[in-house]
Amino acid sequence: MVDLPAGREEKLREAIELFYFAYRAFTDGPDHILEERGLGRVHHRILYFVGRNPQTTVNALLEILDVSKQALHAPLRQLVEGQLVVMQTDEADRRFKRLSLTSDGKKLEARLTGAQMKLLSAVFTATGERAQAAWKTVMREMSQQVGK
Repeated sequence: MVDLPAGREEKLREAIELFYFAYRAFTDGPDHILEERGLGRVHHRILYFVGRNPQTTVNALLEILDVSKQALHAPLRQLVEGQLVVMQTDEADRRFKRLSLTSDGKKLEARLTGAQMKLLSAVFTATGERAQAAWKTVMREMSQQVGK
């Protein structure tokens, strides 16, 4: 149990609840799209980061996602089998596998991420640039707290 000043616990609990509810709103649209294909959030993360990092290696993707090879293997295989991701041996170093999105993979990733961008755009428009900058600061700081 963390020893907190009076009133601080309630404010932190409210922040936690808001974070959960915001995450639910953020993932709702993509979840429905993924459901149509029998895919889940892990598939979206893979599609997103392969799309953002064309020709990335499997090892680099493991690092970005911070998951084990075992955790990545099945969903990545499903995306390859579903012809959404292409895995090719690197020409210069055959030990590495390069990943890229297929045309269908790019379309699906655009639909999934597009739903999230639409939500963020609406929220940032409603709250203004200062709120957007503050939100980015909070998210950046939170993402750097992993393992601390």
